[in-house]
Amino acid sequence: MEYKAIALDLDGTLTNSKKEVSKRNKEAVRKAAEQGVKIILASGRPIPGVTKIANILHLEEVGGYILSYNGGLIVDCKTGEVIRRETIPTEYYHTIVQTARKHGVTAMTYDSEGIITENPTDKYCELEARINNIPIKKKYPLEEAAAEDPVVKFLVVGEPEDLKPVYEELNAKLNGAVNIFYSEPYFMEITPQGIEKASSLDLLLHAIGLEQKHLMACGDGFNDIPMLRYAGLSVAMENAQPETKEWADYIAPSNDEDGVAVAIEKFIKLS
Repeated sequence: MEYKAIALDLDGTLTNSKKEVSKRNKEAVRKAAEQGVKIILASGRPIPGVTKIANILHLEEVGGYILSYNGGLIVDCKTGEVIRRETIPTEYYHTIVQTARKHGVTAMTYDSEGIITENPTDKYCELEARINNIPIKKKYPLEEAAAEDPVVKFLVVGEPEDLKPVYEELNAKLNGAVNIFYSEPYFMEITPQGIEKASSLDLLLHAIGLEQKHLMACGDGFNDIPMLRYAGLSVAMENAQPETKEWADYIAPSNDEDGVAVAIEKFIKLS
């Protein structure tokens, strides 16, 4: 099978433990792109965090796509065209932020530059900023600041035992109107209903005239399972969650051992 598109998760997959893209990974992605393979950065990261990786890979020159917020926002790197932007309805913002306040945890979201939150010194907020290499701005009240330009994702952060009642209360109050899930025990994500990597990749592939069978996808986390199930060829990193590995056609070396490059070199004919 000739694979014409590669969907790459970032954290734990394309980037190593230092959140860097290795020279070998960078070179393999560049060669594939130069041969016409569509590079898709598919991540739960916010758009500023994914854009930094896209720039490192020079996707604005060689071409490629950003699929951020697990697919809530899709952008053509070369043209800047927004192919998809799904936002959380503003009527839910007060409930989300107020419930976080009530339980003593931190709600945050994103603008075009970085994180906005009421608690910029929260350790998990600072962790999210470091992961994405983006700034934090204090905005109060957060629900009003977010509503000025409706957002694609909220992140509620805190100790796992403190997040549990927030998860239960928001599920009861919002009753399926949004997606609420954990990306880490201390990161609870809230996204528009129906947003996940597989459906977003399906939309993008149809937009660029490719079929599902032509897609190779690489990932490591729980939120990568839908796209691994969807892809024509699914690749999990050696460091992936055991459940994620169950959906893989091929287990590549870990993200600290250039697993993405190994997979590209194995399945894409690089000249």
